Amino acid sequence: MKTLITGAIALLEKIPHSLIAFIARFSIAAVFWKSGQTKVEGLAIDLIDGTFQLGWPRLADSTIPLFKSEYNVPLLSPEIAAHMAAFAEHIFPLLILIGFATRFSALALLGMTLTIQLFVYPDAYPTHGTWAAVLLYLMATGPGKLSIDHLIARRFSH
Repeated sequence: MKTLITGAIALLEKIPHSLIAFIARFSIAAVFWKSGQTKVEGLAIDLIDGTFQLGWPRLADSTIPLFKSEYNVPLLSPEIAAHMAAFAEHIFPLLILIGFATRFSALALLGMTLTIQLFVYPDAYPTHGTWAAVLLYLMATGPGKLSIDHLIARRFSH
């Protein structure tokens, strides 16, 4: 039995970091991108369902009222918070997806996750804990070989 367990563990340890990191990057980017897409009009991209509408993004009419009523973030006006969130939920997921400035983008989204957890949806800790775990993993281990960060690091390490 011990040999079977040891063999199974050895097999699981062979899962490449780059595969785990790529799945983590794609998954967490999708979470924040899809949330950002609910806040804007004029730009709609969803690779899974095939939506592809290019245009200049602007806040949806429902976004600022949502920040006034439900997303009551302290220290920021609803207008500023809405614009910041819509921007962050588009730029950082895109950077994470392509693996560019991954650790810093993950840090930014972790800050956003903590803000959401503390001030917006404190009962959603199971979801936010999952997001935080993925983001912390990317911050600690990096984006893997399938990334622009890896190409840059290889270029400048020689």
